[in-house]
Amino acid sequence: MTVFLGCGFAAKYLQGGGNFSVPLQWLLGLRRLKQDAIWLEHMPSEGNIRDDDRKIANFQRQLRAHGLSGRYCLLYQEKPENVHDLGAFRCVGMSKRELLERLAGPNVVLNLSYSIHPPLLMEFERRILCDLDPSEIMFWMTKMELGQSSHHEFWTIGLNVNSPDCRLPKLLDVKWQTFFPLVDTKLYKTQPRPRLPKFTTIGQWYWDGAVEVDGDYPDLSKQHAFEKYMDLPKRVPEAQFELAMHMSPDDPERKRIRERGWSLAEPHELARTPAKYRKYLASAVGEFTAIKGVDVSWRTGWLSDRAAAFLATGRPVITEDCGAAKYLPRESGFHFVAGLEPAVAAAKDVLANWSRRSREARACAVEVFDSAKNLRRILGV
Repeated sequence: MTVFLGCGFAAKYLQGGGNFSVPLQWLLGLRRLKQDAIWLEHMPSEGNIRDDDRKIANFQRQLRAHGLSGRYCLLYQEKPENVHDLGAFRCVGMSKRELLERLAGPNVVLNLSYSIHPPLLMEFERRILCDLDPSEIMFWMTKMELGQSSHHEFWTIGLNVNSPDCRLPKLLDVKWQTFFPLVDTKLYKTQPRPRLPKFTTIGQWYWDGAVEVDGDYPDLSKQHAFEKYMDLPKRVPEAQFELAMHMSPDDPERKRIRERGWSLAEPHELARTPAKYRKYLASAVGEFTAIKGVDVSWRTGWLSDRAAAFLATGRPVITEDCGAAKYLPRESGFHFVAGLEPAVAAAKDVLANWSRRSREARACAVEVFDSAKNLRRILGV
């Protein structure tokens, strides 16, 4: 059986080492399970052939770096029409003939975030939608077609979606099963404590996504989520707090953030590739991050793949609880906080008990978030 990993967000983001690392964990986990796995990447052109060629070359280079040459088929779509028809694609890596041969045999597609659409999607024998952002995809499923009519199974990292206290919009004809964000614990290994006591996180400072909550569209940005924690550096002066957030070089937010005691790092430089991303995570004693309020208020049970990666490196994670805490071991490597004072206490605890918290983090990653373990559940192998 061929297991296809459907993705549409890795190749097009040239500087996103963390972004690329998400599907990478899936393919490495499939390989550990000894599955005949193929990364099926959809990449529409953005109108610049030279940039397209750079993105394709980078995609191939990153797969070679992780021993995955020959395990991919990139579906390059030069024309801008969003038609997922095999005739509209140029296949890079695996030939179109070989792809058709595999589609004719036993196969399954793990369709990350609804990356592969009909009519191509309907060629797969078993179609599994794997949701990586429950608040947005489940909201928009109630407004438009996002794969609910074309998949056999629905899996989400929203651990709390089936709990009575979850407020996510529901579709009666979609039954969600849950899994933990994946990290390959053979690739991510425990790293020694860094000399600098630094907490960090990586992401986009602004976010233009939109969901409706009680007739309003709340701010989903990190800028908004971090506001109540901006005095954390002043309250924990024995540590450095850094944000590797993408924003323009002349953004006035940079000055405001630094005045509040935070350092700023450039994610497109420090985490440009998966290898650099792993190195950057290991440069911190742990992660501190805030999450978008809709996940907290809706109690989605969302946890990030980045948090799983921090844990696997032996780095504790300080973050907000959106309903996920009850699904984790008691000593999970997480400190769940809901405001400045608990965040201060959590940071001081990590600094004072780092060796123990590091061991707990790594143990939880291996027990709970390991890619092969979660993929075995999803595939039923």
